[in-house]
Amino acid sequence: MTMRTLLPALAALLMIPAASAQEWTRFRGPNGTGYSKAKNVPVTWTEKDFLWKVPVAGQSHSQPVIWGERIFLTTASTDGKERMLLCLNKADGTEVWGKKYPMSTHKKHNFNSYASISPSVDKDRVVAGFASPEQYLVRAWDHSGKELWSADLGPFIAQHGVGASPVLYDDRVIACNDQDAESSIVALDAKTGKIAWKTARRTSDKAAYATPTILEREGGRTEILTSSFAHGLSSLDFKTGALLWEARVYDKRAVSSPQVAGNIALGTCGEGGAGTLYAVRMGGRGDVTASHLAYSVKPGPYVPTPLVVGERIFLIGDKGVAACVEAATGKEVWRERLEGNFFGSPVLIDGKIYVNSQEGETVVFAAADQFKVLARNPLGEKCYSTPCVDGDRLYLKTFSHLVCVGPK
Repeated sequence: MTMRTLLPALAALLMIPAASAQEWTRFRGPNGTGYSKAKNVPVTWTEKDFLWKVPVAGQSHSQPVIWGERIFLTTASTDGKERMLLCLNKADGTEVWGKKYPMSTHKKHNFNSYASISPSVDKDRVVAGFASPEQYLVRAWDHSGKELWSADLGPFIAQHGVGASPVLYDDRVIACNDQDAESSIVALDAKTGKIAWKTARRTSDKAAYATPTILEREGGRTEILTSSFAHGLSSLDFKTGALLWEARVYDKRAVSSPQVAGNIALGTCGEGGAGTLYAVRMGGRGDVTASHLAYSVKPGPYVPTPLVVGERIFLIGDKGVAACVEAATGKEVWRERLEGNFFGSPVLIDGKIYVNSQEGETVVFAAADQFKVLARNPLGEKCYSTPCVDGDRLYLKTFSHLVCVGPK
């Protein structure tokens, strides 16, 4: 199968809101798919080729988002006592405005940061989450930096810290609050921050870090696809929060975000750098654990989110093993060592897959049935973040800088 046949198939599979006016408005871009329509993003570069590189205060692993000429990203002081949302000029990375909020420091995993939650933005507002054991705050600002509202979802208890990002969709902000204590999924009114609905979740000792995906089906209801140890892969009604179905197939923690390939929902769980991919047929009702599991693939990713490209799924393992499998069956097409270690998730640009390694390289390889590495590009610093794409430019968040790569 060639990319000429893969890409039209992909267009039919993507659940992207028709009203989306910008490309990278949330974690992993259009509805979390990681799919960009850009055509002229460079494949190879050196540090001398950066269009610009600016320092970012503190340390963060979150992914930037973009609306118009502005970039929004979160960061935090290294001790976690100060959390920040920054607005930068897309042209040169200069700061337009910044908001700082005091917060308590707390224990987290050494691989996590105090700012691993990516913002989400639309034409009217940008929202971001900040969490500690005392409070989980979701805040909204207009594009000029005026705070519109702040919602406190209560304590957030998790041994590894926090990671799931809020999602702006239609008139709602969806926040997944699956933690080690009282858990829930909450829909906030995007204009006021008031709770529209709140759905209780089972409590476990394995907090979830998966950002939700919105399923908008033609002629059907809009669903929220989530991933967690307590509920496995599950779907909620977007309007009411009612649980539609769940497949409790996980035996470990969920970190990567759920994806969709045709009528199959995909999610991973894992620990210690090793994971398993599970594929669940959608359309059931209630507990579909026994009836709707299509297949599983092991080993698979733990932290990086899978990338669906037409009839193929590309998997980037935390420890550097990449794989391509058939979306319909899970049958392995190839499995090769990519080199390096990975926490950032892959994105697709013009038939090529871009992914940032922990060691500080953007690896580019072909989204094809034959494994082929096209480039290994330096970032100048370690990186746990996912690429942000806008027009013909890449915006890459390293530990303490934001780098812009694009055509000269």
